Formats: sequence, C-alpha cells, structure tokens
Amino acid sequence: MKIVHIHFGKDGGAERFFTSLARAFHERGVEQKFFIRPDRVWKSAIAPCGEVFEGTFNRLSLYRFVLAARLKRVVGEFQPDAIMAWAPRASQLLPRTAPCVKVTRLGDFPLRLRYFANADIIVGNTPDIVERVKELGWEKPARTISNFTLVQPTKPIDRAALTTPSDAFVVVGLGRFVRRKGFHTLIDAVAKLPGTFLWLVGGGEEEGALKEQAEKLGLSERIRFAGWQASPAPYLATADAFVMPSSHEPLGNVILEAWAARKPVVSSRSEGPSWMMTDEEDGLLFDVGDANGLAAAIAKIRSSPELAARLVEGGQNTLNRRFSAAGVTAAYTQLISEFRNS
Repeated sequence: MKIVHIHFGKDGGAERFFTSLARAFHERGVEQKFFIRPDRVWKSAIAPCGEVFEGTFNRLSLYRFVLAARLKRVVGEFQPDAIMAWAPRASQLLPRTAPCVKVTRLGDFPLRLRYFANADIIVGNTPDIVERVKELGWEKPARTISNFTLVQPTKPIDRAALTTPSDAFVVVGLGRFVRRKGFHTLIDAVAKLPGTFLWLVGGGEEEGALKEQAEKLGLSERIRFAGWQASPAPYLATADAFVMPSSHEPLGNVILEAWAARKPVVSSRSEGPSWMMTDEEDGLLFDVGDANGLAAAIAKIRSSPELAARLVEGGQNTLNRRFSAAGVTAAYTQLISEFRNS
C-alpha cells in the first residue's frame, strides 16, 4: 500500500498521533510520502518513514500553486492508493482528479464543508465529529476511526531538575497553553490542595497569563512550567496523577498517553473524554470549569493508593480494548483497500 499525507499542523498531541500512525504504517510495510509545514520539530520522527516535502499552504499566497503542482507531480510518479489530508486546511489541497482514495481525517468539529469538496470520505476520530459533518450536509461516506499512542513507560525525569521535593505529590498537565485547554482551572484547583505540586508541560499564547495567575495565588513555589517537550513521556513517568482540564476537547490524545504511562487520569467532561472514559473505572471526571470538583478528584487519588491503582488498571484495559495501535492501523488500511477496490 502507498499513502501520501498532507499535514499542515504545528505541535501538539494531534501531531504526536500523526507521527505514531506514520511509524505504525511504516512497520507494516506501507510506503509513504509527506507534505508538511517547514521546520516542524517532529519531522525527524517521520523522515525514516518516507520522503518529506516542506511547504506552507496559504490561500492568499501564490505559493499554494507551487505546492499544488508539486503534490500533483509526486502523486503522478508515486501512484498512491490514498491521499490523507489531515484537517480542513490540508483538505483544500486534495487534487480533484487523482486516481486514488482521497481521505480527509478530522480531529475536531468542522465549521463548514466547502474545504472537503475533493474528498471521497471523511474519517473522524470520534462519533461526534462524524455526526457533525453529517449534520452539515455531508452525503459521502464518513467513518469513525479513533487514535492510539506509542508512548511506553519510561525512565522518569529527576524531580530535582524542576526543583520539586522527592516526596511531593506531583500533578502533570500537558498541552498547548490556549484558553480552551483549561489550565487556568487546573491552577485554581491546585491552589486548594496544599503540598501538591503542578508541572505544566507545553507552551502557547496563554503562558504569560497562567504564570501571572500562579503568582497572584501564591503558587509560584508549587507550579513548574517545563516548556514544550517533543517527548512528554519522562514527565508523565514522574507524575502521581495526570489531569486534562479542557473546556473543549474532541478526543484527548494526552489521555491515551497517560494511560499508556500507567498513570491515574482526571479529566473534564468535555466531548472526547466523556466518550472515551468511564468515571471511576478508568479515570475520574469533573464538570467543565469546576475547580472545586477537580480539586476533590485529585484529592481522592492522593489519599487512596488503592483507587489510583484501580484507575491505572482500568486505563490499561480501555487502551488495549478500544485504542490499540494494531486495531487503529488495520482500520485505516482496510478502509483504503475497501474504497480503492470499489
């Protein structure tokens, strides 16, 4: 099988899944080529899986015509079985007449369908996304294929590296520092938990506001900003609990990563986590924006090693049953084969 990927994303959990799927395809003998933004930190992760072409697609720039011509040439020479466009912007570059399956893969709710005119099928990583495109009027096929993670338990980072006591209870939050990720709610919750340390691993436009919030609450001694990390695994390995406090989260790749790292998970009842998690079975859920509820959930895990162990086991079971690398990769290859042969 041959696949061309178009991915103009930046850096985050979605990009980590993209690189994981590329590696999984590669291990199964799938030939691949990639069109991505220039200077992506994850380029090195996909480079062993196939040739990488770099360029920026902007509908206001004439360079988009150069990029489209390059894609057309590569498709003509490579003769792929499928072109996978990751998200709406990439989908605009799908060639109308390419003799292969044209897949748009969505990890968030689209606002309109006009970007997907040349796609043969839309794949959403949750059922809610698939329902949304149908509500918008999509009449072609749409399927749900979720995500997986290749994160494995690894050596924890030394707590001294982030000036954290060796016996402290450490909560880790991971992701882009934007408002909808809810890290302000997590900081408010930690303020109610004396002795609990918070590591925020990531970066983004809200970083200054989050640091100011931590200082105003007198939490500077208990909150660490670890910066953006290409591999969050060592930080997850150190955590006593992982929290995802988003107000809007279509899936939640970081939850899969935390389960794989064998950590108890606390999450908001946003879209994806409400679908993928079962409260008290493989994690604890709290209402969006409810700092008191989040603090209570963290406190339950901190006070009960038995609960923490049960949630870890439940997370492993859910990961293996519903979000395995083998199952997800097979679902994609089966879908491409089905539509290629139809």
